Amino acid sequence: MVNIGFFILPLIISIIVIGGFLKKVKIFDVFLTGASEGLNSTLSLAPSLIGLIVAVSMLKSSGALDIFTSFIAPFCKFLGIPSEVVPLVLLRPVSGSGSIAILDNILKNYGADSFIGKLASIISGSTETTFYTLTVYFGSVGIKDFRHSIPSALLADLTAFIASVVALNYFYKLHI
Repeated sequence: MVNIGFFILPLIISIIVIGGFLKKVKIFDVFLTGASEGLNSTLSLAPSLIGLIVAVSMLKSSGALDIFTSFIAPFCKFLGIPSEVVPLVLLRPVSGSGSIAILDNILKNYGADSFIGKLASIISGSTETTFYTLTVYFGSVGIKDFRHSIPSALLADLTAFIASVVALNYFYKLHI
């Protein structure tokens, strides 16, 4: 049972190949067609993704993230939100890798069992990289007008952030 993962991928590939032979499908031709479509999708998404990556890099490198964080930190502190998680909240909708780097930094500095560490972990798990996801999914099918998608997705992220703070405050105080 321990080695089942070792056999599962070859088993799935074998089932696909045998099923193709039984249905008399030209497996290699279908594979090439799928690979070609995948490459075309990748090439059509590349400009949007490159623009998003450049924008995130500029946001972090310019110090704009730090400036905005310090600007809203007093408001967050008034609400009982640790200012250490504010950069994570701001970057999470834009960049998955950037927000993971911030989460890693928070966990190294404050520990996974601290209030800040737990809050950062919950926020990372309950929010989405909104702009990346919309760029990839909408770009892959050629949708250029996002309409209500961005405000709705950002509202969902904000709701998850607020629910994370409220829930952790409630449960954390029960166990202290």
